[in-house]
Amino acid sequence: MPSNQNFVRILREHGLAPKKKLGQNFLVHRQTAARIVDLAGVGPDDFILELGVGFGTLTKPIAERAANVIGLEIDAGIVKWHKEEGELPDNVTLIHEDLLKSDFRELAEKCGGCLKILANLPYSVSNPLFFKLIECRDVVKWAVLMVQKEVGQRLCAEPGTKKYGILSVLLGSCASVQTLMKLGPGQFHPRPKVDSVVIRILFDPPPERARLLPPYDRKIFHRLVKSAFQKRRKTLINSLSSSGFPELDKDTILQVLEKCGIPSGIRAERLTIEDFVKMTIAFQPLNH
Repeated sequence: MPSNQNFVRILREHGLAPKKKLGQNFLVHRQTAARIVDLAGVGPDDFILELGVGFGTLTKPIAERAANVIGLEIDAGIVKWHKEEGELPDNVTLIHEDLLKSDFRELAEKCGGCLKILANLPYSVSNPLFFKLIECRDVVKWAVLMVQKEVGQRLCAEPGTKKYGILSVLLGSCASVQTLMKLGPGQFHPRPKVDSVVIRILFDPPPERARLLPPYDRKIFHRLVKSAFQKRRKTLINSLSSSGFPELDKDTILQVLEKCGIPSGIRAERLTIEDFVKMTIAFQPLNH
């Protein structure tokens, strides 16, 4: 694991460079990495999945605490560097793979049936990964992730705020999200132009709110939430009739909203998770 002082030298000597298309900003401070692993609560019996190994700054403190680590890395040059240098601990298995294309259910089997995930996420893949985590929520216990500060704020946003959106609702319906620490640009190479945060997404056990929700169709729920927020400035009735449920006429949608006690002129950002679930249940008979 390179120190902050010789990080740039190693990149130069091995013909490596952070790739903009991969959104690479490598964590370079060892103390920060150790703190993140500590906050994640990694224990001696844990099997951890690390998404994006990079140069191993986070990998080594994970390996010191955990029983085993599977690390995914998309950059072939970095994978080659690790194989040549041989600095990764013996309990780390490095896999050259795109985390967005990896089979989380297959990886969960390798990790004992449930994933515990740590990652310094490239900003460009954070949103797709969140949707993947939601889809695979039954095999993910928790994920502790470094993300752009604004992304972290969106995940924790409350109804009625500008940052409240699709992921606020979808994640909030099945997981609890907590900010663990803040990180400035100086923690990374190259330095990003924005601050970052470390968040914990806890799927198991599900939050009390999720346990209290009545049974509902998750596919219709996702469709409803995405269409409601697709054009934030539109009223709910216009969003749903134009993009969400075009197969239903406007009068039918209006009747559903009235049945749920939700004003048709309201905007999506004013609705709670419970409101979306209520609408989902009302829409279910119309989609079978």
